[in-house]
Amino acid sequence: MNASTHSTPARVATIASSAAGSPHDTLARLDWAALLEMTRRAPVATGYRLALLERSQVHAVIALIARWFPDVSVGSASGYLDPSFYERRVWFADGAARDVVVVTLRHGGEMVGMFSFDCDRQALSIHARIGVATPEHRGANLARAGMAVSEWVGRWMGMGMVYGMATLKSPYSQLAFERAGWQLIGITPGFDREMVEPGVVKRVYEALYAKALVADGDVLNPQTDNMTQRTREVFHLLFRSGGDAPAANDTT
Repeated sequence: MNASTHSTPARVATIASSAAGSPHDTLARLDWAALLEMTRRAPVATGYRLALLERSQVHAVIALIARWFPDVSVGSASGYLDPSFYERRVWFADGAARDVVVVTLRHGGEMVGMFSFDCDRQALSIHARIGVATPEHRGANLARAGMAVSEWVGRWMGMGMVYGMATLKSPYSQLAFERAGWQLIGITPGFDREMVEPGVVKRVYEALYAKALVADGDVLNPQTDNMTQRTREVFHLLFRSGGDAPAANDTT
């Protein structure tokens, strides 16, 4: 399915205001016009805007990440420091549709941050991968705006869930996920690696946040009889105290 340019703003507006998506038998096609409209609507602070990454800006965005988020020079996000990653994986206006989307935070004509997410077409989910802003522009709502765009893309395509990992070294990214309505569903021990200080690499704990994008009826409610006692306790702790499984979009 490919929306025309004329219908794109209206459809994006509907998706941006919806609480849940509708089921799709196949993925809807996301076009560049829709992505542009989503970035235009992103809720950044006054004086800022989001823009899709251009090929000519790859080295600039790598330099920004290397300077302000050197922790990711190792681990799962290290590809964002490799120019060939952008050639192989990232979607640009003049290229074929790809699964990795990179948006930049602009203040006037200056690039002051970036956010990226990855579409998993097999699992029908979106992984919010990385976000970084220069220190003087960290009040621009980049993380929340990037999460909003990833949700809108997921709803447009018929994805079932968005998720992301937050460091436990500072509360900033945790707060961003929580303010965006994503639910803390666990903490992973040693899931990824980070450079915790120059020359020192450690495996780290990270908080896992998620948000369902589908209607309640599209999620199979698990039977607590099929859970061990410990699994049942954790399930109730994470979602709700009581017998029934949570609604797909319940974030209480």
